[in-house]
Amino acid sequence: MRRASKPPATGLRLLLIDDNSRGLLARRVILEEQGYIVTSCSNPEDALEQFASQLFDIVVTDYRMPNMDGIQLLARFRAIRSVPIVLISCMVEVLGLNEANTGADAVVAKNMHELSNMVRAVNRLALRPVKKPAGSQKGRRSAPRKRAAGE
Repeated sequence: MRRASKPPATGLRLLLIDDNSRGLLARRVILEEQGYIVTSCSNPEDALEQFASQLFDIVVTDYRMPNMDGIQLLARFRAIRSVPIVLISCMVEVLGLNEANTGADAVVAKNMHELSNMVRAVNRLALRPVKKPAGSQKGRRSAPRKRAAGE
């Protein structure tokens, strides 16, 4: 019997958003089994409150929700701070959703492979080195650069 390997990011904090309670529960259970600490929200407004008050390593959000779609929510998150975001939608093919036109770090279609594709995307993003904003290096001194011959 083949055992699943331990995810690369056990213990990372994940914000999960979906207005469909069954989808939210299914994704939460799968991600918690992978070792992620999951905070789930059933609407974008609650998700924004959680995101503003806590630090998350990754966000997974549905695309189609009342009052605000996933792309609008993604833009609001990015205005607060940069974090890897996975966008999930049953409209991926119909609307041609992809990373380039949504701003998400990964786009996953809702289909029979959704959960495994979501886990793969989240694990891949968890392995990425964290990008620090350019301003975060201010005040730090770097070692003097050695001059090459002829400079």
